[in-house]
Amino acid sequence: MLEKLENDKKRLIEYWLKNRVVKDKRFIEAFKKIRRENFILEEYKEEAYVDYPLPILEGQTISQPTTIAIMTQALELKKGHKVLEIGTGSGYQAAIISVIVGNKGKVITTEIKKSLVDFAKKNLKKAGIKNVKIIHSDGSSGYEREAPYDAIIVTAACPEIPKKLLEQLKIGGILVAPVGSIFLQKMLKVKKIGKNKFKIEDLGEFRFVPLKGKFGWK
Repeated sequence: MLEKLENDKKRLIEYWLKNRVVKDKRFIEAFKKIRRENFILEEYKEEAYVDYPLPILEGQTISQPTTIAIMTQALELKKGHKVLEIGTGSGYQAAIISVIVGNKGKVITTEIKKSLVDFAKKNLKKAGIKNVKIIHSDGSSGYEREAPYDAIIVTAACPEIPKKLLEQLKIGGILVAPVGSIFLQKMLKVKKIGKNKFKIEDLGEFRFVPLKGKFGWK
């Protein structure tokens, strides 16, 4: 199975580069380093590098690799950045980000479901990731204790651009989040260019599970 996984991973990377889906070489290196098969359920391991989302726990999913690539690349991460992730899931996205920001960087990731907190902690420990802090909380409100952040990523569908998260973003920082209806969202890249000034870029249509919590879907 290991040979199949490596071949699937190689084909996916070749597709991204050929079609210019991914231009950030740091993401490619992180994708090579972090084994996605260690962040999914045992019964789906053979599908780890097939380009679609997979079920994890609690009716949640791990996003398809191309979606993760597009979102991560849009954050414009640098070594030493402090990043807030809303929706830890299996911990895979946080692991990818942690490699890119390096040992001097930090990832704070929030998860509202306790079973997923435990799942992600186990997966990150197995991967040897030490610069990720998982918080069991309502991430729709962000995490003010560690604010401000260089980048914020939301891995669940938001009914609107989360204002509480924009408040916790540094000037010059970037927020990436799927915003729209429960059934279909636009991936928005929001750059904070002033205290209350933002530049918004539409990265296309996506479909995510809904954001839960105070500022999520009721």
